Amino acid sequence: MTSVSKPRVSIFGIGYVGAVTAACICKDGFSVHAVDVNQAKADSLGKGISPIVEPGLPELLKGAVDDGLLTAGTSAVYAIDNTDLSIVCVGTPSLRNGNLDLSYVAAVAEDIGKAIGQKAGYHSVVMRSTMLPGSMDKTVIPILERASGKKAGVDFGIAYYPEFLREATAIADYENPAVIVLGIKDDETLSRLRVINSKLTSPEFLVDIKTAEAIKYANNTWHAVKISFANEIGNIAKAAGIDGHKVMEAVCADKRLNISTVYMKPGMAYGGSCLPKDLRALRYSARSMEVATPLLDAVADSNDNQIDRAFNMIAATGKKNVAMLGLSFKAGTDDLRESPLVEIAERLHGKGFKVKIYDENVRYSALTGANLSYVRAHLPHLADLLVASIEEAKEDADVLVVGNNDFRFGEAVGDKRDDQLVIDFVRVSKEVRSNNQDYAGLCW
Repeated sequence: MTSVSKPRVSIFGIGYVGAVTAACICKDGFSVHAVDVNQAKADSLGKGISPIVEPGLPELLKGAVDDGLLTAGTSAVYAIDNTDLSIVCVGTPSLRNGNLDLSYVAAVAEDIGKAIGQKAGYHSVVMRSTMLPGSMDKTVIPILERASGKKAGVDFGIAYYPEFLREATAIADYENPAVIVLGIKDDETLSRLRVINSKLTSPEFLVDIKTAEAIKYANNTWHAVKISFANEIGNIAKAAGIDGHKVMEAVCADKRLNISTVYMKPGMAYGGSCLPKDLRALRYSARSMEVATPLLDAVADSNDNQIDRAFNMIAATGKKNVAMLGLSFKAGTDDLRESPLVEIAERLHGKGFKVKIYDENVRYSALTGANLSYVRAHLPHLADLLVASIEEAKEDADVLVVGNNDFRFGEAVGDKRDDQLVIDFVRVSKEVRSNNQDYAGLCW
């Protein structure tokens, strides 16, 4: 198989993403043949007429046609025969039940697969349509393989390359993406995509196909959450006679905690002396002003669900001897107030588990004030459960629960006995994932 230095590109679906992608690829000097089932749309694009309203797009399309770089038609066979790589940009609308409608994706995969089956050369199929994680493995690839009689990643290339284009700024977003995410199955398709993207300088994330699908959904869902959060804060602020825009302007100016990677890693529920009580107080204040806060309400429910999930993972082992490594809500503090680990320890004790707890920073005799009051109310047995060393906690344990990110807990897990199970709430190592044997991560 010989790598193509400048791959010829076909694009299936001349909608929003397809038209912008075609124009931008042509601008970078590549030839593109666009395909759409709508003959009128294909004819218009072939004349350089934009199918959508997008600043700068009509000029790019007209220039691409005038330069002989952009053509359009309706034949999948022609497109596959005359190009090296196909980018699929067809729509994935919602069904009535909320699921995605993959009928357009399935139809184009069928057409491309049949055409690949008749082609002697190695062709790459790159999906950009937004699809739920697993859609490529469960729907797209099986259709392509059945229709072509060939094996994905062996006889033809396959990749998932999500787009992050915003309407009205799509060309700028294409030319300067925040990240490039490539879900790859074969080296030849990766090589071709890198040639097409050679003018882009954004960081590249090379992942498996399912992860690439998940990244796209995480992005879109996060944007929706941010908008709803800002709206709820604005609604509360207005009811209190405050300018919500000024509130959020200051919030967004904090790049250390607010607009940053901090708190953005999956793991244990939040706790401590601030977040739980302040969220409760804000929700109460909103209710008193008759302002609905469904997102903020759901935050509390989601946090409770994470605590339930953590406890259930321990209970599901069927083992009764548990060593909890960490009790404070994070390493480096003795603050036990509303630590989710305190609640888990109390549940375990109440359910008859034999629990030993080690936390370097937690000494019962040193607890004072609100911290002591909270423990007496929520874990009155703490003095009997605390041990003086990691080794003592591990000694008779069947299950090791890593509750916070004290660096020594990673070492303790590495030195465990073969018969001990590890349930990790903080991911002591980026290299480990749940293995259905002796290690289970909370959400990885």
